[in-house]
Amino acid sequence: MAAPVEPPPVARRASEPPRNTAAPLSHRPHRPFTYRVRTITGLGTYLGASDARAPTEQEIQRPMDHNRIPPTVRRTYGVDDLSTAPSFAGGFINFGYWQGIDLTAPTSEDRVRSQEQLYRRVLRDFPEPRERLRLAEVGCGRGLGTALALREFRFATVTGVDIHPDQVERARAVNARALATYPDRLAYTLGSADELPFPDASLDGVYSVEAAQHFRELTGFARESARVLRPGGRLVVTTFFTAPGPDATERLKILLAGFADGLDVAHPLTGFTDDLSASGFADVATESIGTHVWPGLDRYLTDTVPTAHWTRNFLTAWRDGLLDYHVVTAVRL
Repeated sequence: MAAPVEPPPVARRASEPPRNTAAPLSHRPHRPFTYRVRTITGLGTYLGASDARAPTEQEIQRPMDHNRIPPTVRRTYGVDDLSTAPSFAGGFINFGYWQGIDLTAPTSEDRVRSQEQLYRRVLRDFPEPRERLRLAEVGCGRGLGTALALREFRFATVTGVDIHPDQVERARAVNARALATYPDRLAYTLGSADELPFPDASLDGVYSVEAAQHFRELTGFARESARVLRPGGRLVVTTFFTAPGPDATERLKILLAGFADGLDVAHPLTGFTDDLSASGFADVATESIGTHVWPGLDRYLTDTVPTAHWTRNFLTAWRDGLLDYHVVTAVRL
């Protein structure tokens, strides 16, 4: 590799809009949040799970330190509200699963469809009968995927978890009608990937859609997912993972501002699968879906961001083998 190159000036992700001048949610003084854990009684009688009881006081109240939110994550999902960027659409924040979508001239409706399809690709990995399954989404953002999971797949309960209090507030506001319709089946709460707000063995499934690239490390996420899942419970994670080694990481920082400014973290796929095995998961499997992500995303970006915008380098990074998009599944022993 050539001599190290200074990374480009920090760029805002995916053609984000100008910053708001009004006082944003993320600039309000943050008082300590408290997790409110709600168990759904009765399901444990036929799932064999330990939820047919009231939670303990320790389970109900678990304070969270807001200083743990990395500055770039706090800004991007707070004052900047990434979901409003033109490269996303409909309130979702993922790169999309473009299989079956005509890429001749993709529209904003196609962009929404691609993001919904990525959720469907993940949620189909949970077994039938889905009406009995209690799920949590880690890194739920504005919560549209969580609501889709309940609406289309009819899971027993779905709880969206996010580390950013602004996102939790937005999720509750955007999905107010769904929350009113399903008050005992849909919820949004504050939590981090390495400190999930659920009792031990209380869930049948945990999933995460394009959020794990923001987690500072994945070992704690694997360990916490194992803790909250019942034996036989399933974990499904999709995001972009990186090639191993410092050379790949350095090249990604040069190509992509998300890695340069610390919003995204280089996580090799094998490191995560090793963490899952070490945390008590079996049947760990991975599937590359990059061919259904990167070309479609880049075609859409052609019409929404300047040609030289750094996000156009995702396709290059994929073609050069520096990163790829995967679906990872595992079963709790």
